[in-house]
Amino acid sequence: MPNTHQQHERQPHSEAVINHHLDDATLMAYAAGTLDESLSVVAASHMAFCHECAREARFADALGGMIFERQEETPLHDNALTNFLTRLDSPMPDVGYRSGRSLPNHARTSSLPRALARYLDKPLEDTTWKRIAPGLAIHELPVSPAARGRLHLFRIAAGKAMPEHGHGGNELTLVLSGSYSDCFGRFALGDVADLDPDANHQPIVDAGAPCTCLIATEAPARFTNLMARIFQPVSGL
Repeated sequence: MPNTHQQHERQPHSEAVINHHLDDATLMAYAAGTLDESLSVVAASHMAFCHECAREARFADALGGMIFERQEETPLHDNALTNFLTRLDSPMPDVGYRSGRSLPNHARTSSLPRALARYLDKPLEDTTWKRIAPGLAIHELPVSPAARGRLHLFRIAAGKAMPEHGHGGNELTLVLSGSYSDCFGRFALGDVADLDPDANHQPIVDAGAPCTCLIATEAPARFTNLMARIFQPVSGL
């Protein structure tokens, strides 16, 4: 069953305590290979931290394979159960293979998930950031022309509050360092916010350290603040 997923059994931060996970619909779309490229990168990167979501994705992928075989109107082989269990233990192909992305040399020793590292041409600490507001900088990651969404790295200063906003489509946000809080809870290393178009929130970075996030969006944000809306074309959010 074809897919474009992260070899997510590789856990760069196995010590991370995950409190926020991908929802079932995202996991099913990821396993089926129908999740957009930008969202898939964030989902796969989260699974490098989260054993639970990685296991659920493997289960959905294996189950989908069995259903596909049944649709062929042929009886299941005697080893069908064994094959199913084997698929649960097998890694999924790494995100980026279909677009021909090779693994950069710096990624081989990086603690970043490989799904993300494939989209960085240099180590994260050497990344060039675009300052779009006091305390807020972004770095856009290039996705393939067929991708519908956009993929960004965000770096937000300690104690900084983002403008309140909603979403024109689905959004996935993965915390890579630091932490923030909003109406949905507190998000720290490895946590993912899986938000649909009905969600509105105002992330506020916790005091003490900046927060770096990987964010995939299907459509531009909908800001409630007038000034944020005015500067939206400049910021690209």
